[in-house]
Order: sequence, then structure tokens, then C-alpha cells
Amino acid sequence: QVQLVESGGGLVQAGGSLRLSCAASGRTFSSLVTGWFRQAPGKEREFVAAIVWSSGTTYYADTVKGRFTISRDNAKNTVYLQMNNLKPEDTAVYYCAAGNAWYIGTDIKGFGSWGQGTQVTVSS
Repeated sequence: QVQLVESGGGLVQAGGSLRLSCAASGRTFSSLVTGWFRQAPGKEREFVAAIVWSSGTTYYADTVKGRFTISRDNAKNTVYLQMNNLKPEDTAVYYCAAGNAWYIGTDIKGFGSWGQGTQVTVSS
């Protein structure tokens, strides 16, 4: 079972930046992708970004494309989410998630291990 620990959330003004980190332990060679999802109050959890460990291929939701960048450090087993030009609608709890064995994609059903989440609040 992959263990995921997120950090880096906080309060920022609109237009500001934050960087989230996700440290993964216990990851096996079959866990091919790690992603970020977010959940705002009263809304369903939604996909934000994902990255394939081996190739570095990235995927983004349209709502964050051009503002957020996902990256990984294979040596540290850590995935980052750099968030720039933040908007109030980005306010949510952000979760790191590891893909199920051999899964590559962005469907929430393909991710079986989750971190505890980190709060991101963007004030207007």
C-alpha cells in the first residue's frame, strides 16, 4: 500500500502562488502515475493534474492548464504541484493520489491510495 503525505497548502491572495508536495513511500514499480485532485465544499472531488513516473508525461484539467505545473523527483519519490496565478475558485482541499497497478489516466476510479489532503484557500 502506497503511503502519501501532502504538504504546502495555505492561505494566499488571488494572483499568488503555492507549491504542494506529495511524498510517496511504499510505491511499487506497478504504480505508474500519481495525481492531484481537489474537493471544494459541497462539490465532488475533481481531477487537477497527473504525472507518469517513468516518462514524465503530464495531464491537466482544462481549468488549471497554463497556471499549474506538476513535476516529480524520482530520487525522492516526491510529486510537486506548482500553482501560479491562483484564483478564489481554486480554493479546496487538495489530495495526492497514487494510481492503481498499471493504471495510467485521469479517472478518479483509477486511483486507489490517497493522502490526507492539504487545504488551499485563495482570497479575493
